[in-house]
Amino acid sequence: MAQRYIHRGLLCGLALLIATSGASFGTAAFSQAVPVPKPAPKARDGGLQLSAQDRPLTTGTTQTPPTPVIPNPNRNVPANVFATFDANQKAQAARVSTYLSSLQTLVGNFVQVGPDGSKTKGDFYIQKPGKVRFEYDDPTPIAIIADGSSLAVRDKKLSTQDIYPLSQTPLRFLLSDRIDLLKDTNVVSVTADDVFISVTIEEKQALIGTSRLMLMVGAKDGQLKQWTVTDPQGYDTTVAVYNLDSSRKVDPGLFKIDFTNYQVPPG
Repeated sequence: MAQRYIHRGLLCGLALLIATSGASFGTAAFSQAVPVPKPAPKARDGGLQLSAQDRPLTTGTTQTPPTPVIPNPNRNVPANVFATFDANQKAQAARVSTYLSSLQTLVGNFVQVGPDGSKTKGDFYIQKPGKVRFEYDDPTPIAIIADGSSLAVRDKKLSTQDIYPLSQTPLRFLLSDRIDLLKDTNVVSVTADDVFISVTIEEKQALIGTSRLMLMVGAKDGQLKQWTVTDPQGYDTTVAVYNLDSSRKVDPGLFKIDFTNYQVPPG
């Protein structure tokens, strides 16, 4: 059950990323802590190891895992494709668009809260255009990889993976070189307070239904803080990100989909 929620949350939205990345909110705790040494990376995917250069930055001031802000499940987000926004809302959406477009690489950690309240953690790596990797900490055996055209949801324990066209997942919004949210997506809500700027994107698919991706960036620093994905059944998955580094070069090998050691389960 937990693995199904993981698949649903990251495939329906992200972010990147996202992560994959607002309604009625509480206050997130983004507390600072004294840096601690990070253990050496464990072998992954048939011997692949993340070098010190590839791992999320842990020097300087390091954040402790944030407390994800869980949206009110009874929130009423307007689903109007003809939604209009005032000048301030347009400016806030433009600020988020500019930030997302400025990113070429992004490395960090994440905390995910599933619809059942379960929490999982891990690392993520983004390289535009179109490449992302989510590595979940043990005991979750899931890794999610996009190579620019395809997206693989890999179960390392079972040595299987599901393949999806990247163009059919909302991850494409976060992994595009340039994006204007108001022009390139169906934005149904833009809100801002002293803590977050929140933009909600809605997608309607004839065979699947309606899903939403709520992106939240910091009102003060303008950086990605979290996103919440609402699937067509109304279940929310929230991913909060931290220890972000947009200057780190990432090994391209992290984004290669292994079609040899990981079989695609029969449909």
